[in-house]
Amino acid sequence: MPETKHGAQATATTPRQGSTGEAARLYAERSQRIADAMALRQPDRVPLIYNSQFWLAAYSGISFRQAMYDYEALAAAIRKVVLDFEPDGYVSPFPGLAVGPVLDQLGYRALEWPGHGVPDDRPYQYIDREYMTADDYDAFTADPNWYIFARFLPRVSEAYAPLAKLPELAGSTFLRQAMQIRKFAAPEVAAALRRLIAAGEEAQRATDRAIAFDAEMAALGFPLGRHASTSCPYDYFADYLRGSKGAMLDLRRRGDKLLAAMEKVIPFLLADAMAAADANGGKIVFFPLHWGLGGFMSLEYFKIFYWPQLRQMMMALVTRGYIPMVFWEGDCASRLETIADIPPGTCVYCFEQTDMFKAKEVLGSITCLRGNVPPSMLSIGSPEEVREYCRKLIDGVGKGGGFLLDGAAGIPDEARPENVRAMYETARTYGRYN
Repeated sequence: MPETKHGAQATATTPRQGSTGEAARLYAERSQRIADAMALRQPDRVPLIYNSQFWLAAYSGISFRQAMYDYEALAAAIRKVVLDFEPDGYVSPFPGLAVGPVLDQLGYRALEWPGHGVPDDRPYQYIDREYMTADDYDAFTADPNWYIFARFLPRVSEAYAPLAKLPELAGSTFLRQAMQIRKFAAPEVAAALRRLIAAGEEAQRATDRAIAFDAEMAALGFPLGRHASTSCPYDYFADYLRGSKGAMLDLRRRGDKLLAAMEKVIPFLLADAMAAADANGGKIVFFPLHWGLGGFMSLEYFKIFYWPQLRQMMMALVTRGYIPMVFWEGDCASRLETIADIPPGTCVYCFEQTDMFKAKEVLGSITCLRGNVPPSMLSIGSPEEVREYCRKLIDGVGKGGGFLLDGAAGIPDEARPENVRAMYETARTYGRYN
């Protein structure tokens, strides 16, 4: 691929089989528009990547629960959104929504979802608990894969629970190691394995439907707007293992163990993200960030426990030709100078509450910026208010390129369709550079 002025690849996605004629032209045009913005070049106009959680269900007239359980209804809903609004790229909802049947079969405990803990038309909620104890750090660091498989998953999933009885095999040798297979014959373990097989078959059905849908959209001229997701190492522990409180206490009480565990998990996070991106035919890797901003962590700790590990992952991806797309939730004004330490034109920074004009001033020559029409404006504002705010963003943040217009956190579930349309129309008309 030709090089950009900053050395990034010229395109961030690969055309799929089946795109011909006008659709193939539009696919290439949209992909290049996004790639130009990400590489700090000036495209023909400001690009838009559609991203939401359950808004597509509200827009198409299905329940949030149906979106999680009915793969065909979900496909019809996102198809309607993409064809009605014609974004330059879209984020597939399948990985985050088409999971209801699998969660049921697993007896998943770390989440409440529509019809299972929350009403049918409410978004799912993560249950923030300490699933990994402070005493478990050594076990995790010694063998992260075994710890997740036989210790963590049994705590968050009924289906995995019996597997906590499986032996660690590394200490056995020769024939004794071979004879440990008897542990798999225990009735509860055998039943758990059968249950996991059924859940795995359902997960494969959901994955196959997602692949088919993405191919359909590519054939219609619409590329994916991101190709994989991963976590910042600190968030990996604070979100899923130690819980927010446990991780915050670890910063002071056992910082050395936390640092060692984060370093240990980085290769696994990178391998998973790159494999997913490759399978999806593209290079954009999304990082949703949660616990490293001013409301949760001091700048001093950010520079020790958050940014170095996040930057290590980002640079490892950049070196291999991937494009980190980092979503800075909350207000990260105090971090702007710190997070500027990346090669120009290699990443995308999405900002939720951060002043976009200040971000442009500090980061505009370094990274593409994405955002940030407020959720409140899209939900209860007027189309004219949305158009006016978008024009301000285009004038101030979009000047010279390097800008993706979007909601501050994508399209909120409560957004008014007329406001979403106003944002898209403003990008297509007012957002033209020539």
